[in-house]
Amino acid sequence: MTSDRSDIETGIVGLGNIGQYHAERLVDLGVTLTGGMDIAPEARTRFARRYDVDIYDDHRELYDAIDAVIITTPNRYHEEYAIDAFERDLHVLLEKPLGHSIGSAERIAEAAATSDGYAMVGFNNRFANTVQILSHRIDRGELGDLSHVEANYVRRRGIPGRGSWFTRRQIAGGGALIDLGVHAIDLALYLLGYPDVEEVSGVVRSEFGSSEDYAYLDMWADDAGPGGFDVDDSASAFIRCAGNRTISLEVAWATNRPATHEFVVRGTDAAARFDLLEGDLSIHSASNVGSDHLEDMAIETSQNDTHSDEQRSFFDRIVGDAEQDNSVQEALDVQRVINAIYRSSEDGRTIEIDG
Repeated sequence: MTSDRSDIETGIVGLGNIGQYHAERLVDLGVTLTGGMDIAPEARTRFARRYDVDIYDDHRELYDAIDAVIITTPNRYHEEYAIDAFERDLHVLLEKPLGHSIGSAERIAEAAATSDGYAMVGFNNRFANTVQILSHRIDRGELGDLSHVEANYVRRRGIPGRGSWFTRRQIAGGGALIDLGVHAIDLALYLLGYPDVEEVSGVVRSEFGSSEDYAYLDMWADDAGPGGFDVDDSASAFIRCAGNRTISLEVAWATNRPATHEFVVRGTDAAARFDLLEGDLSIHSASNVGSDHLEDMAIETSQNDTHSDEQRSFFDRIVGDAEQDNSVQEALDVQRVINAIYRSSEDGRTIEIDG
């Protein structure tokens, strides 16, 4: 076991925007960035010029030179790169979702379970200051018994580049649900303590991305038009968990309503509301002490760089400064929920999930 983060030779597979985003934070964290791999020559050249590290077009050559890897490729390629890393007992930080399909996710989770390398899935929103403050309050029992989470991750217009891999089912595995919904589902289950999910009912829609008349103000990548769009752009679902705990889910890349990133966590003693992106947090309760009254408390905190704190947690666990987490198994649970929502929408019925 290494004793310091700087001792961990680290590489990145997938040198696009999110790969560079991770690279910048690795450098700031004091981790040794050893090299990067991408199948695209221009991505490799750009990365080498920016970070002055070795670059590879074969991930196996990169894996020979490192102790840990961050995988930021399109979803379809998670399985190949992650399983090869686990078989070499490398430490792996894998961007969400676990896989592009439930079968792929199951194979990745199985490989992680048999590896001596440490594994983490990139659920960076767990590390937001507001989420951590609320999580500690939940652990102390301040909200009482939790019963329901309203989870919203809705963009008014935010399809990430029609024609890019994000909007192609064969590569991404889905659209808004697998891109944004994976965060919302994880966060809701995380705050509930990851209870067993028993049944799921949902509908996915493609109402905007496939339209010639799609109107928007900005787009993450170039717009190639509706011909490159074959995924969902919104989803609505209801998730029932053990102990009658429930989650209502709304996610969208595009919809004719104001954007919202509001989460509401309901408990028997209090409820909490927070905005996933803005960072505000409030606690709401009632009391009959003195006289009947309602209480609303606003909590102020700074906004933090969640990816930096995610990386810090990953490397601290490798060097033994933190307990192991269960994010791979939890990511598989999220993938099962996502798969059930797609099945429910296609079949027009509620889907039961075996424990």
